Amino acid sequence: MPSRRSMLGKLAVAAGIGVAGCTTGAPPGLPLDANPHSVPSRQFAQNDVLRRDADGNELQARHRRILLLDLKREPSEEAAEAVERALRTVESAYDWAPDGLFHALAWGSTYFDDNGALGRVPIEHPEVLTRTDDEALQRFDAMLVLESDVQSHLPAAESALFGSRDELNGEPVEHTLDGVFRRRDRRTGFLGEGLPAEHVDVEGLEADAPMFSGFFSGREGSQASEDRVAIEDGPLAGGTTAHLSHITFDLPSWFSFDQGSRIGKMFSPDFTGEDVADLGTDVPFADAVREHARDHGSVGHHEKVARVRRDGEPLVLRRDFNTVDDGRTGVHFLSYQRELEHFRRTRKSMNGWYLRDDHPDITDRENNGILEFISTESRANFVVPPREKRAFPLTIT
Repeated sequence: MPSRRSMLGKLAVAAGIGVAGCTTGAPPGLPLDANPHSVPSRQFAQNDVLRRDADGNELQARHRRILLLDLKREPSEEAAEAVERALRTVESAYDWAPDGLFHALAWGSTYFDDNGALGRVPIEHPEVLTRTDDEALQRFDAMLVLESDVQSHLPAAESALFGSRDELNGEPVEHTLDGVFRRRDRRTGFLGEGLPAEHVDVEGLEADAPMFSGFFSGREGSQASEDRVAIEDGPLAGGTTAHLSHITFDLPSWFSFDQGSRIGKMFSPDFTGEDVADLGTDVPFADAVREHARDHGSVGHHEKVARVRRDGEPLVLRRDFNTVDDGRTGVHFLSYQRELEHFRRTRKSMNGWYLRDDHPDITDRENNGILEFISTESRANFVVPPREKRAFPLTIT
């Protein structure tokens, strides 16, 4: 007897939303302009409404929640309508703004694989990308990303979406995701000045630090633009791909080094405290990582990843954030990129394997940026469709 999973693709086609089915993405009777608040087609588009610091860098939302989901039912027009109506409830309740709620529904490698479409979307199942970590390669049907400066908006939205409340910020909740998805995992965290020190007590972490590392990492010039990561054409035009890693960070070991050493490990051996203090919207680097390896016997994290650019621009848009999930300090590394190969290239450059022959002191971990202090626990891959195709995006031709 065929398994439920083996039948998903056939049922999707029969329901009219499969690979040869619905081409609009929006379920029947739900016009795309029905939202009371303006919501962009690109689910990852935020930069135009984010706050900015004194230098002009975007300040991302301070609180994050990621729900990792498995399907409870087969694709159908009814299921697609339930998903779309539930998400529109959230959009009715909150502005698309930092003090409202950003949200994105992405679809994982399991969903596309089970429906025979994995070879026709720009993602694959995750793969091991380090030689030192025991990486769990995770597969999900979907991922829901929630972001806001107002921490209480995140549990409120989750509760509304999964049937635990009948109103959300004054809006009635008449449709939920609970009949469609099962929550398998939840990732939580924070990003912004002062928040890390509110969650951990580690000597050396300054009270106003935005990240556990003690440094600000979201400078405009070190991020891909939203245009750069957007898929340009085809059925998923306006969408992107997402990679999610859980990385633990050994803060006591990191802060056992003095500030100058941490600057060298994070940026490059020729960076000083004055250099970091003077940074504005970019982190300027000479392409000298191999020279630094030979001359100093160590290299910085940023100078390695800065080598992966196109037309001078990074290929990856980071929406990573600090976490203390499971009682461990770390980072949930969420990145958007036009194709996953861009993330893999960036991570492989960060690995620094190509520097091993330049100096005997450089190993896969030691004197190799921040790799001595972090470990990748898990990886998962997703497609983030444009908003009009976010409910069961099987219109891949």
